Amino acid sequence: MDDSSDKYRAPALEKGLDIIELLADHGEGLTQKDVAQALDRSPNEIYRMLSTLVRRGYVVRSMADDRFSLSLKMFSISQRHPPIGRVIEAALPMMRATTRKAWQSCHMGMESNGDIVIVAAADSPGNWGLALKTGTVVGLWNTGTGRALAAFRPVDEVDDLIAQHRRAAGEPELDRAAFDADLARIRKAGFELMPSATAVGVTNIAFPIFSPSGRAAAVLSCPYLERVDDLVVPSLDEVADIYRNLASELTALYGGTNPYQGAK
Repeated sequence: MDDSSDKYRAPALEKGLDIIELLADHGEGLTQKDVAQALDRSPNEIYRMLSTLVRRGYVVRSMADDRFSLSLKMFSISQRHPPIGRVIEAALPMMRATTRKAWQSCHMGMESNGDIVIVAAADSPGNWGLALKTGTVVGLWNTGTGRALAAFRPVDEVDDLIAQHRRAAGEPELDRAAFDADLARIRKAGFELMPSATAVGVTNIAFPIFSPSGRAAAVLSCPYLERVDDLVVPSLDEVADIYRNLASELTALYGGTNPYQGAK
């Protein structure tokens, strides 16, 4: 395309996109002054753009420290776009069918600007179970979902993920050495199996769902609850196998490749 294409530029749109891209790199948020300086714009024009983005729900403003950060609206929109939207839409009936085999609930988590967000969930068929609501934001280093998501990504992406991450409710401070050791263990095993760090009596089982590039695009997790009554249901190991198979099916559905397949 030649230089004549400049006449088709939309300066206001470009300013808005510049702000969105800038905020995507700063999970902690930026003040209006920070944004103006970073983009070499006047505070007044930045204010107008930020106000519009806040009004449309793409940006949120913290009343505590007057910082602006991205909302999850773009993530929500991205779910409606193939292939992610198709995968989630197809995954839900598969997840529901699997919960009936396992007698355990499950959920799918993805990352959005450092946040670990539950994007799909299916309840246990029994009278009781543990299920996370869609839209719930969970921890990165204290949940099976967060750990499995980080374990199957390149080291530089893990660094960026940690830098962008905003701790979820109840999530402790990061112990990087312990976290790295957990990720190495998970890579070797191919999945995460851990006592819940948020609830007593729960065992988290989490399997990665791989993208075509071989990185974890999402995580399928089961908050396993052991029954002690007379109802015969699958054991922990059997439930792990059931959800391992579902994660493999979802990886295939996504067109993904598991580079760790068969690794020990």
